[in-house]
Amino acid sequence: MPSSNTTMEPEFYKMAPRGVSIHTARMRLVETTSEKLFEMAEDSDRAAALLATTEVDVIVYGCTTGSLLGGVEWEERLVQRIENETGILTLSTSRAVVDALKALSVERVGVATPYTDDLNRLEVAFLESHGIGVTAIRGLGLVRNVDIGRTDGAAVEGLVKAVVDGADAVFISCTNLPTIDLIEPLEAELRRPVVTSNQASLWAALRGSDFDGIKGYGVLLRSNL
Repeated sequence: MPSSNTTMEPEFYKMAPRGVSIHTARMRLVETTSEKLFEMAEDSDRAAALLATTEVDVIVYGCTTGSLLGGVEWEERLVQRIENETGILTLSTSRAVVDALKALSVERVGVATPYTDDLNRLEVAFLESHGIGVTAIRGLGLVRNVDIGRTDGAAVEGLVKAVVDGADAVFISCTNLPTIDLIEPLEAELRRPVVTSNQASLWAALRGSDFDGIKGYGVLLRSNL
């Protein structure tokens, strides 16, 4: 995960079922810009090699835009490179989100992000390349990753409600944006699924395992493991 991420670990710890342990390695990132995210990806080999020494069962490249900014084929190469070098099943947050939306039969999604417009455009292109229509996208325009991690729930809720019209579901993007306590209340209010980067990443890591559904964090984890 990015070195400046303060949210993914605690959210994973909170959601993970008994018997699942979480181990992390970090890649340097201060600002969420395309240039810095590409630079961070160059650090993925070192981070993955460290994780491989713990003999984990699965590696997650835990950054949403950081795993999609080069497009579909770039994301696939990034994941394959880590998997080839470690021998460990690897997935990315961006692909986990796509698979989660498809598992929920979502064709049109509203997207809420903390990002700038240039990263939002890359996110739309990635989702649409996977056949998922984006009805609307709104961002907070934040660049410093630590500022993303300090975003309050009211700001996130405002974004979600601004993009929900006409969508089958809402996707709240970014592994550093605090979201998991908002999922169930928003699903109840909006009457449609809410997918987040961390929720989808954990779901993808556990998918096909022997664990039962996880309650408290939305329909994706409750019903689709």
